[in-house]
Amino acid sequence: MGSRASCDRGRQEDHVMHLWDRVMTPSTLIAVIDDDESVRESLPDLLRELGYRARAFASADQFLASDCILSAQCLILDIAMPGMSGPELQQELIRRGHTTPIIFITALADKGVRSALLHSTSACLSKPFSELELREALAAALPGV
Repeated sequence: MGSRASCDRGRQEDHVMHLWDRVMTPSTLIAVIDDDESVRESLPDLLRELGYRARAFASADQFLASDCILSAQCLILDIAMPGMSGPELQQELIRRGHTTPIIFITALADKGVRSALLHSTSACLSKPFSELELREALAAALPGV
């Protein structure tokens, strides 16, 4: 019972934060999709410090079920996640007609995977990445913003 109440409260808090972001900050919305909780907690904070609005999602399915799919102007997307992977989410978005810029992030050391993704995305950053690398990737993904 306590777990469900906690989950419901978390959803309500997410909803309130989402509405607060929409009302109070007219800046660019970036969705962070990563199964790593530490990334979901720290990266949105950094994005807000850089002047962006941010929402975090624990999975591709969670993102697809949200209203953020229509309002996010950029995605920061983990490559390897349980369930639908980052590249699979990218293909699903293309299938649905969405052309949102994507910055992939990964802890994988395979440069072949990263090179292949660069043909269809704005950037691919290796975890951990620096604030400068993130700024450069965002500038490439969101020219003129």
